[in-house]
Amino acid sequence: MNFTKDDVYYFNQGKLYDSYRIFGAHLEKNELGEILGTRFTVYAPHAKEVNVLGEFNDYQAWVHNLTKVDSSGIWSILVKDALEWHMYKYQIKTQDDREIYKSDPYAFFSAARPETMSKIYDLEGYNWNDGLYMEDRNKERSYENQMSIYEVHLGTWMVKPDGTFHKFNELVDLLIPYILENGFTHVELMPVIEHPLDQSWGYQGTGYYSATSRFGVPKDLMYFVDQCHQNNVKVILDWVPGHICKDNHGLYMFDGEPLYEYNEEWKRENIVWGTANLDLGKGEVQSFLISNALFWMKNFHIDGFRIDAVSNLIYYLGNSNHGVNEGALTFIRNLSTQIFKYYDNALLIAEDSTAFPKVTHPIELGGLGFNYKWNMGWMNDTLEYFEKDPVYRKFHHHEITFGLTYAFSENYVLPLSHDEVVHGKKSLVNKMPGDYWQKFANYRALMGLFYTHPGKTLLFMGGEFAQMHEWKDHTELDWNLLEYPLHKSAQLFNKDMNLVVKHHASLHQLDGNEEGFRWIDSNNSDMSVFSFVRYAKDKNDFVIVVFNMTPIVHHNFRIGVPKKGKYHEIINSDRAIYGGSNLYNGEHMFTEDVSYNDFDQSLQMVLSPLSITIIKNGD
Repeated sequence: MNFTKDDVYYFNQGKLYDSYRIFGAHLEKNELGEILGTRFTVYAPHAKEVNVLGEFNDYQAWVHNLTKVDSSGIWSILVKDALEWHMYKYQIKTQDDREIYKSDPYAFFSAARPETMSKIYDLEGYNWNDGLYMEDRNKERSYENQMSIYEVHLGTWMVKPDGTFHKFNELVDLLIPYILENGFTHVELMPVIEHPLDQSWGYQGTGYYSATSRFGVPKDLMYFVDQCHQNNVKVILDWVPGHICKDNHGLYMFDGEPLYEYNEEWKRENIVWGTANLDLGKGEVQSFLISNALFWMKNFHIDGFRIDAVSNLIYYLGNSNHGVNEGALTFIRNLSTQIFKYYDNALLIAEDSTAFPKVTHPIELGGLGFNYKWNMGWMNDTLEYFEKDPVYRKFHHHEITFGLTYAFSENYVLPLSHDEVVHGKKSLVNKMPGDYWQKFANYRALMGLFYTHPGKTLLFMGGEFAQMHEWKDHTELDWNLLEYPLHKSAQLFNKDMNLVVKHHASLHQLDGNEEGFRWIDSNNSDMSVFSFVRYAKDKNDFVIVVFNMTPIVHHNFRIGVPKKGKYHEIINSDRAIYGGSNLYNGEHMFTEDVSYNDFDQSLQMVLSPLSITIIKNGD
């Protein structure tokens, strides 16, 4: 037997953080590495009988009956054959004499859809080559570094000419060079756990430990992550601990009764998404999920997780009227504790739309233990502002300035994610008002604010080249648009903005610290002009960012600056290379001893139409 009474106790208590070592299908080996057999172990406390069927017994469930080895409901059997790559399922006989067939919750691999069986797979044997990266990662201070995340749905980023998916190992030569060329530092993969339907995006999972077979075998994913790391690209997984798919072969009602999900129907049934909510207060569920996070980090070298729908974890059904879900909060804190116990510089990012306090604060200071949180308020306010005709923006000036009243209360990621470009919401560029030229000018101003506002950044694929149509979950991105100058110029602008952020510490070093930001003028609503300073730790290292949110050009526009001397333009979104009218500050600008905007020094500059301009002191 490969587990102890202590293992069972900690599993039930929610404290067995390597539960995948016990459960699932494992090749048992002797000291020489010779395979002695395959052990199947499953947790099914309500079952009357459990059998395993597969290719190895001609799918005859009666051949291999699991033994109930513990009163808590653990069943196990050793089949004395080496069964790697064999498909299998559990037949579970319920207390009311039904027979149900389930894939393995702890399976390391799954048969390709539409098949629903698990596959026996040996994770051992991959030779990692990212040792130097892993050493450097352990020394990193992520809060002070640039974090530009490229959010990717692997099934629709790019497909083969015949419409089939690229495998993980094939994407190495396609996606990684693209990420590097465009200046992104991180890639966030939408869920790559096994799931039944391509169009479900991976959020309705059936195999939490199984890298989806759509894109190859698990070691292909290891190779992809390894190659990302060798190119200094960090890999974040989109992770869904809140709810599960209700397909018959999945976790739902696993042994005929609620097991992983809530017992109470009103807590369990997520009617909006057609899913079932996991009961994160159950010890066995905590062991299952926390082990899963550590599993991906240990076996696949994943750098961190974006946690989906945290509002639905904090409050029952995401509704504060139902009250705080204390079991889920305990789970989140335990998850954070265990991740940071082993991986100091992991990323644990909450997609949270609530105002729940201290989401990114340490547990010992009363926080939930995340180290980043999506700034959903910024995203909503900013997009609402940009969707308005410039003539009306002066009445909505606060939609840009309000975010700075709370920008430093948490460590934020600014998300322009997949959720904002689906279901009739339009693509980023198509949200913009005006004619074709103005749409792109507005889009560039939006992206300029995105990169210069305090906070790290996340951009969904296609947003970097201003895809016109919203994201389609069944076809690849509209790569043909890069044949058109405005889209190619949009891609160039985003690439250059990433480079500007990278090479100027003032635009990333103090993202979560109010000492890194100062308004120059936040009140010029009549002209719809915004201006601010971004500082590095060294206060002599700063950039000035100015936005003109209307098509009106302003010549000789005066602006206060922190330091006397000579200034030059770093980037201007109205340059011709970005598709603009090419009205920019081409020569050095010199300060005058004229007090303005509460500064002793000021200078005059030209404000291009619908633009962002960044200037810096010195040559």
